[in-house]
Formats: sequence, C-alpha cells, structure tokens
Amino acid sequence: MTGIVIRPLDLEEIEVLIGWAKVEGWNPGLADAAPFQAADRQGFIGCFVDGVMAAGLSAVRYGQDFGFIGLYIAHPDFRRMGYGRRVWDAGMAHLGGRTIGLDGVPEQQANYRSMGFTPDYETWRWSGAAEGRSDPDIRPADDADMSQLLDFDSQHFAGRRADFLHEWIKAPRLAKVLIRNGTIAGYAVARPCHEGYKIGPLFATDVAGAKALLRACAAELPGEMLHLDVPEGQAEFSADLQDRGFARGFQTTRMYRGAAPVFDLAGVFGVTTLELG
Repeated sequence: MTGIVIRPLDLEEIEVLIGWAKVEGWNPGLADAAPFQAADRQGFIGCFVDGVMAAGLSAVRYGQDFGFIGLYIAHPDFRRMGYGRRVWDAGMAHLGGRTIGLDGVPEQQANYRSMGFTPDYETWRWSGAAEGRSDPDIRPADDADMSQLLDFDSQHFAGRRADFLHEWIKAPRLAKVLIRNGTIAGYAVARPCHEGYKIGPLFATDVAGAKALLRACAAELPGEMLHLDVPEGQAEFSADLQDRGFARGFQTTRMYRGAAPVFDLAGVFGVTTLELG
C-alpha cells in the first residue's frame, strides 16, 4: 500500500523544491531557501509518496489576514496522479480564513478562476543590462534600518514580513535604501539567480526614486543581466526600461481569492518575488 504523507518541508527540502523551479525554467535565486523559510516556517508543504517528495508548494502567511501561494510544482515522475492537488489543498488549508494571492501565468488563469481567484493586475518581466550610477542619497541597507524599512515595506505590500525582510537584505543579496530628508523613500534588493540578478522588491515613492535605485544596483553589478517583474500600471517606468534596452518577456496576473488587499501599488516598481508575492 502506498504511503502518502503531507507535511511542512525542512530547509534542505525547500532547496529541492527550488531546484525543481530551476528545472522548470523559473530562474530562482541562488540563496532563496533560508529567507523563504523565514517568511513562514510551516508554509512550505510537500506531498511524499513512500518517503519521496512528489509535489510541493509555498503557502506563506503574512500577518493575520493575507497569504500567498507559489512554487506549485509536481515532480515529472508524479504528475497526473493527484499529488499536486493534495499539496494544493494542504496549502489552502494552511491559509484558511485569509485573502490569498498568487501570480498566475496565462495558461493557468482559467484553472485559478475555477477555484475562486479573480484577476487584479498584470505584471511583465523586463530583462536587460542597465547602465549604473551611484547616488549620494542611496546607501546599503542594514539591520539599523529594519524598523523604518519594515514600515515602508508594509505600505507597499499586503502584510508585515519582518522575519523575511531581516533575511532578505542579507548577502549574497544586494540591498539599497533611498534616503530623503532623513527617511526611507525607497528600497531595492538584487538577488543573484542562475541567470543574472532579479531586482525585487523595487519600492519607491516616485518614478525618479525607482530609476535611481535601479541605477545604484546596476552600478555594483556591471554587465549583469537584470530582471524585474513590473506591474503594468507603471507605464513611465516601463517606457524608461524599454529606452534603456530592456526587453519585455512573459506576463503574469496577480489574482486574489477574497477581498483584494489595500496597499500602495503606485509605489511598486518591481514585485518582490513571483513565489512569495
């Protein structure tokens, strides 16, 4: 008789799930597992068949009211056997009673709609090598910034995520803060991936700040390919990326089951990650 177990993943197993994402062509970060786990230590769930992981996903809780689904993958050897649905149901149960978000690719949106998700906005992947430039108002982020950084982040994200951010701004990621009049007016994190660097989040009070943060990151990553997931509403910023030679790639749609959370989307120039929101 086949033994099926659904349970949270440990750090090493999260690394395995992220490895599956690489095989799928999702280009995850090289050091994602520890900060991902910090976001919700019970929020990475696997379905094991006779001790072998068959499927997994992230179902990360933020605060009391919001959660996010991502990294939903079944191993090729275990597809079309119902194991993916088992882990999906476990993830949804883990996020019970909350608004749930995800970033869905076009071919899966009808499936997500059938499960109660509704579209909110489109996001486009932009990729290119930017010309770098330092800025006297931009400096590295560190632990001394955490209180103010968390407040700024919470204005631009659906929930507070202190444990995640504490890890996310650490090396090997590159974290920059924009300071105006003594307060944080934007921040960006560049994380090394299997191909280039992803910039996320890129949050700022205005387009000029977002452009300056992107240039400041590029200044320390000369010649590197940079990738950003930019909400479609950021028309001026997207046009600037195109003028810089960035190419627009694939599209995802932010979808929610439950009331859409309220936050300052106008200040979101780059989504943190497609896996965790």
